[in-house]
Amino acid sequence: MGPSEDNLQGYKTQNKFLNKEILELSALRRNAERRERDLMAKYSSLEAKLCQIESKYLILLQEMKTPVCSEEQGPARDVIAQLLEDALQAEGPEQPEQAFVKPRLVSEYDIYGFRTVPEDDEEEKLVAKVRALDLKSLHLTTSQEVSTGVKWENYFASTVNREMACSPELKNLIRAGIPHEHRSKVWKWCVDRHARKFRDNAEPGHFQVLLQRALEKQNPASKQIELDLLRTLPNNKHYSCPTSEGIQKLRNVLLAFSWRNPDIGYCQGLNRLVAVALLYLEQEDAFWCLVAIVEGFMPRDYYTKTLLGSQVDQRVFRDLVSEKLPRLHAHFEQHKVDYTLITFNWFLVVFVDSVVSDILFKIWDSFLYEGPKVIFRFALALFKYKEEEILKLQDSMSIFKYLRYFTRTILDARRLIAISFGDLNPFPLRQIRNRRAYHLEKVRLELTELEAIREDFLRERDSSPDKGELVSDEEEDT
Repeated sequence: MGPSEDNLQGYKTQNKFLNKEILELSALRRNAERRERDLMAKYSSLEAKLCQIESKYLILLQEMKTPVCSEEQGPARDVIAQLLEDALQAEGPEQPEQAFVKPRLVSEYDIYGFRTVPEDDEEEKLVAKVRALDLKSLHLTTSQEVSTGVKWENYFASTVNREMACSPELKNLIRAGIPHEHRSKVWKWCVDRHARKFRDNAEPGHFQVLLQRALEKQNPASKQIELDLLRTLPNNKHYSCPTSEGIQKLRNVLLAFSWRNPDIGYCQGLNRLVAVALLYLEQEDAFWCLVAIVEGFMPRDYYTKTLLGSQVDQRVFRDLVSEKLPRLHAHFEQHKVDYTLITFNWFLVVFVDSVVSDILFKIWDSFLYEGPKVIFRFALALFKYKEEEILKLQDSMSIFKYLRYFTRTILDARRLIAISFGDLNPFPLRQIRNRRAYHLEKVRLELTELEAIREDFLRERDSSPDKGELVSDEEEDT
């Protein structure tokens, strides 16, 4: 037993030494990781400040280039013009060396395929470049907290052996925004959940059957669909020209849907809904996404020729503005501003072309999970976000002008989300349903009265003895 005891003692001593080494190395690794995190946080903070300085630099260059009180030309103006031209260049594979200092370049397209800086309008180029820098600054300053990506990785790790299911945890994760790399998976799950009842009632291969029918025979919607394809998202590289990869997919989905719903056929707005869906979904999933939105989420007649459901929602929204934002409502009433002329399109296409792309997709995350109530939440939140700025405007023209573009100046998605799902509570769906029913009855009654007035007018015109004596100015001249 003597040698065995000696060996055992030797192993224990060696093990103790190795454990001590492991603990020391672990401590060193933790310290190194902490220092790395601190340095990354400092780097992010400095880069965010640099982006802010660069955006101010651009604005200053523009103001110096076109001073209000001077029209003189000179060498300084040429230098400023060159600096501004350099600053507005988008990032490319090859950039020639310049003799002028310029701020860092921004990518030509964002991760969704939208052009960050427009090609033609120099004024809009400046605004877009400043917006891109401000967005980058905002992203860098908020990236130091626990990563949303880590939370999603933990969630998926917990669902390895089971399917995704609705839960408070999932709702909160989706409301905070789905990471780009997980969005396709989560959107597909949302669409499958909402479209299941429609799929179960359709024949197998329903989308392919409709698409084949559309390819064999045209319907009345085909021509308008074709006209609208390139007007859908012209600032997105996936839809910018006839050969773009998204155009054929967009055509297929819209044609198939027009055969499924001949009473709707095609309505302007459907193209934008499908185009956004196709950025993350395959054709067939995008088709069922459109079915879920038009036939499930939205009230009847939302996308028909009368747009009856859309009109009703604007009246419901007006009620909610009066209740949730009384100062703003009174301000609009005082200056006789009909803001529904702006918000109508927010609802029809779920904010496509109205907000910056990062916010748009976060809105769609919650919309596809929770349904149309989300649109009311975010529409109110956009107004609340800029409420003080709107209240400072004291004439209807300046208010309406501001309302046309203010949503694209909102960059802080986290703050907007906090307003939508925090400041505006309580927000019961039952309230929206009741108000929809109330306003639907009112709108139908008004349309009936208008139709009666129209018929009376036509009857009176047809029975008038002078009806044949009415001639146009052109006929009178000849």
